[in-house]
Amino acid sequence: MSDEMKKVFDAAGIEYSEDKASKLTGYMDEILKINEHVNLTAITDREEFMQKHYIDSLLCAGLESFKTAESVIDVGTGGGFPGVPLAIAFPEKKFVLADSLNKRIKIVNGICESLGITNVTAVHGRAEELAKKGDMRESFDLCVSRAVASMNVLAEYCLPFVRPGGHFIAYKGPECDEELADAAAAIDILGGEITEDVRPAYGDVPFDHRLIVIEKKKSTPPKYPRKPGTPSKEPLK
Repeated sequence: MSDEMKKVFDAAGIEYSEDKASKLTGYMDEILKINEHVNLTAITDREEFMQKHYIDSLLCAGLESFKTAESVIDVGTGGGFPGVPLAIAFPEKKFVLADSLNKRIKIVNGICESLGITNVTAVHGRAEELAKKGDMRESFDLCVSRAVASMNVLAEYCLPFVRPGGHFIAYKGPECDEELADAAAAIDILGGEITEDVRPAYGDVPFDHRLIVIEKKKSTPPKYPRKPGTPSKEPLK
């Protein structure tokens, strides 16, 4: 397993350590065991898990916006991706993982506690409500999200968490050009601007995701995010 895990670190350009590899292996073991009873991931093959959950999650590690961030929030974390792999690889950074399903949050917190992953706090709540809280609003250097939502909706969920001068990294599919164009006005309204669009590759093979980096140029107007359910039903144009 250590050879396979070394490939994960090599692909993501991260220095290998036995402690980090052990925690990544342990997290995968627990997620796959619990997944037999609770739907956390459709990926049950271990090699595919490492490729699509670990390497994919760690793709942003080489970006300057990630390197300089000290506090990171993962919105719509699901089974803990990309937040947990990033937290294991970078124990010096602080991570908050948010999800609207409390069952998932309890599982992520429980596994992290059992494995000694001390720089992760998983919180239950909808992004529209959490981003209104004083201790969370515009308080993070970086937001990351692999959540499945159109960019104009995802921006309304995520940008309110980011401090001015910070960044939001969205993991989007390779064919997202039209989606990005449709979201341009929304991103501007929310105080952001797309500054990078990266398609990472491992050797000659591009990964499934493009990393869209949005810099927070100014504060998000207080009215955003709108009440729960509104961003998805009436996306900003």
